[in-house]
Amino acid sequence: MLTITQALVDQIVAHARKDHPDEACGVVAGPAGSDRPERFIPMLNAAMSPTFYEFDSGDLLKLYREMDDRDEEPVVIYHSHTATEAYPSRTDISYANEPGAHYVLVSTADTDGLGDFQFRSYRIVEGEVTEEDVQIVEAY
Repeated sequence: MLTITQALVDQIVAHARKDHPDEACGVVAGPAGSDRPERFIPMLNAAMSPTFYEFDSGDLLKLYREMDDRDEEPVVIYHSHTATEAYPSRTDISYANEPGAHYVLVSTADTDGLGDFQFRSYRIVEGEVTEEDVQIVEAY
C-alpha cells in the first residue's frame, strides 16, 4: 500500500495538469528504508511528448547523487497519461527499474467517467505489474 499525504497528491496532480498535453514526470523522495514519500521533485519530460516520458539523463544523475547525499531513495516515481487510463504501458513497464518504488500514474483524461483525473499506484518488479491501494493522509 502507498501511504501519501494529500499535499503530495495535490502537487503531483497539479504538475500533471500543468504539463498537459505532454506527460509530466517526477519523483517523491523519502528517507532510505522508510517507504515514506516526503520530498516532491518535479522533473522535466525530456521527450516533451503527450505519449511518452523520459527523464533527462543529466538531471537524473544529479537527482540520484542528491538523494544519496541526503540518505534518501525514490519512494514514488510518477508520470501522467494524457489520453489513456492510469495504467502502465509496455514502455512504462520496460523502464521500471526501481523494484522498491511505488509507480504512480495520473491520468488527465476522463477515461472512467469518475472525474477529471485518476491517481493510481503500482509495484512493478521484473515486468510484473501489481496495483496497490493508496491511502491519502493529512500527515504522517
